[in-house]
Amino acid sequence: MKERNIFLILAAMFGFIYFVPFSSPKVSGAILEAFYLLQDYVREHTLTCLIPALFIAGAMSIMISQASVVKYFGAEAKRVTAYGVASVSGSILAVCSCTILPLFAGIYSRGAGIGPAIAFAYSGPAINILAIVLTARVLGAEMGIARALGSVVFAVTIGLIMALIFKDEAKTQSAPKRAQAARSSRSAGMTVLFFAVMSAGLVFATWAKPDFESGRLFSLIYSLKWYLAAVSLLLTVYLSFRYMKSDERRTWMTETWSYSKMIIPLLFIGVFAAGFLLGRPGHEGIIPSLYIENLVGGNSLRAVLTASVIGAFMYFATLTEIPILQGLIGAGMGKGPALALLLAGPALSLPSMLVIRSVIGTKKTAVYVLLVIVMSTAAGMIYGKF
Repeated sequence: MKERNIFLILAAMFGFIYFVPFSSPKVSGAILEAFYLLQDYVREHTLTCLIPALFIAGAMSIMISQASVVKYFGAEAKRVTAYGVASVSGSILAVCSCTILPLFAGIYSRGAGIGPAIAFAYSGPAINILAIVLTARVLGAEMGIARALGSVVFAVTIGLIMALIFKDEAKTQSAPKRAQAARSSRSAGMTVLFFAVMSAGLVFATWAKPDFESGRLFSLIYSLKWYLAAVSLLLTVYLSFRYMKSDERRTWMTETWSYSKMIIPLLFIGVFAAGFLLGRPGHEGIIPSLYIENLVGGNSLRAVLTASVIGAFMYFATLTEIPILQGLIGAGMGKGPALALLLAGPALSLPSMLVIRSVIGTKKTAVYVLLVIVMSTAAGMIYGKF
């Protein structure tokens, strides 16, 4: 199987290089867009989003016991607790669909059930407070409320459906083996503090500039974001030397590097492919933007379904979906397709699909993507009727 897959990949690369007309302005422009989008991701998200998330995922492997994860997020955990926490986790994480992946891989590898893990993966990029508020300010309070309610409901519902479909494949921690959390004198409160400080650094480093005047608190945090992020970083370093043993710190780095090797190559490949196909916001890939605008006009089933599919595969950096939607609505996009894109877009992307597949497998990933598309389409159709 492995050799066959290698052969198919090599054959696909050969066919692409042999047949694609690189001299065509359309193709060469799309390739440039792919590199531009990849460069934007590296510049804007790698140092401030992805790397902190990788370090948090690595720390999970040594500071959070598998028994604790199984107790609160495992297949047999109380559903109210597991799905309640997972579905609102994004309210403090202003991250994109790619940045959430190391954290998703971390809790899944420690024993989280497929349902709560997927609920966490969906909610992380979909339900951050700044995105909801900005959606309400720019696209209207009705759209903001619909997005907030839809995201929470989707996270819980999709997680429950995934758990039901794959109940016979309950994970028994034979999946990726990670370092066991070391027994130490650290209290639970100290562990919580350590992750709170690290998470605060991620939140502050990714805090986006508000585009509305009345958000004084958001504007103040944005003006101080690098100072706050620096304080979080210094506190993280201090706590790691104060409450971690030297072998634990080495294991932490080893686990972080392990997640990096698993996630970063697939992310970069996915971002490049998304840029080639769809381009950056305001720029075209190989698929003409005018063609997309025509497909998502009005509130028809075709328009809503197209918006869901495009949203699921296109890469959106944090909050960029809002100005994109603003432009599409101005071009005739109906409110049904707009909500469908909001519910499918931030939570999924081609890069995130590739990484999720490497963590949970092809079948579970396909079902997850299909559920997001179908539910986003249904929500858009219902919303478009009002």
